Amino acid sequence: MTKVLMVCLGNICRSPLAEGILQSKINTDTIFVDSAGTAAYHVGNLPDERSIAVAQKYGIDITNQRARKFTSKDFDEFDFIYAMDESNYQNIVSLARNSEDEKKVHLILNESQPNQNLSVPDPYYGGKDGFENVYQMLDEACTVIASKL
Repeated sequence: MTKVLMVCLGNICRSPLAEGILQSKINTDTIFVDSAGTAAYHVGNLPDERSIAVAQKYGIDITNQRARKFTSKDFDEFDFIYAMDESNYQNIVSLARNSEDEKKVHLILNESQPNQNLSVPDPYYGGKDGFENVYQMLDEACTVIASKL
């Protein structure tokens, strides 16, 4: 089974959306998708209500997710680790134990916009439109990821 991990800061906005979007595009019998945050601010919490709402708008239910913190053990569990932005990318890579761990980590928007190293903006303080914009960015990237898996 191929395992994919989506990572943002708190695991309540971007990465839960990415998890739900990718799950909606793949065969969950052969591909496992999860999400985590590099910080422990919201461990155990549901995704942000605005992430839940925008996902529901597109027929995706992410209410079964709970925030958790990324750990170095995730390198053992996952084949692909997608960071939402450069800061979280650096936080993840700082926990890598070797080059094999580092090779698993990618900026998610490089899937839809190769080699541009763009960040998915954190919509937490960006109002409702921020969540819609993030959804669209992640949907495009996850379409590419799903086609590769």
